Amino acid sequence: MFTGIVTDIGEIETVRPVAQGQLHRLRIRCAYDQSTIVDGASIASNGICMTVVGSGVDGGTTWYEVDAGAETLAMTTANGWTAGTRLNLERALKIGDELGGHIVTGHVDGVATIVAREELPDMARFTLEASRELARFIAPKGSVTLDGTSLTVNTVEGTRFSVLIIPHTLSATILGGWQVGAAVNIEVDLMARYAARLSEMK
Repeated sequence: MFTGIVTDIGEIETVRPVAQGQLHRLRIRCAYDQSTIVDGASIASNGICMTVVGSGVDGGTTWYEVDAGAETLAMTTANGWTAGTRLNLERALKIGDELGGHIVTGHVDGVATIVAREELPDMARFTLEASRELARFIAPKGSVTLDGTSLTVNTVEGTRFSVLIIPHTLSATILGGWQVGAAVNIEVDLMARYAARLSEMK
């Protein structure tokens, strides 16, 4: 479980296809203390909950490895990740941690596409388009997770919605580099999903 509050920006060092290309093993460099990363730990990478399968220190920098399976490669942006790709990282939530964003599972629902970027004083407003299936879970003032970042939805019009990115988020995450046409991982709000399901069962 996560909160959508990014705690580091990692960078992919290598991508190695295994299992006849059905699995990609990724080595990611980060600023986390390697002694705190154990095999089996969960780290969200651009919103995708991934399991650590190895870690170490090289040249004074921590690295860890994770596997991206066929479902992840098909449903998320991970299929396009290459050496040098920068990733929003978040460690798994521990009991007693501050819940600063919203409840995030790390189970990405799909991808949304950036259709507009508006520059504002020290901020940026992005308009994105989601699939019709996912758009029904997105509401004004509701929460959405984009590339692992907990954000508040500003406006919704059909399958398009907008988010306003404050200066801290622009500098502390990869969102400052978002450009029109890019695909980003999206996880809809868990409570919205359950509310919709309950409504369907009536």
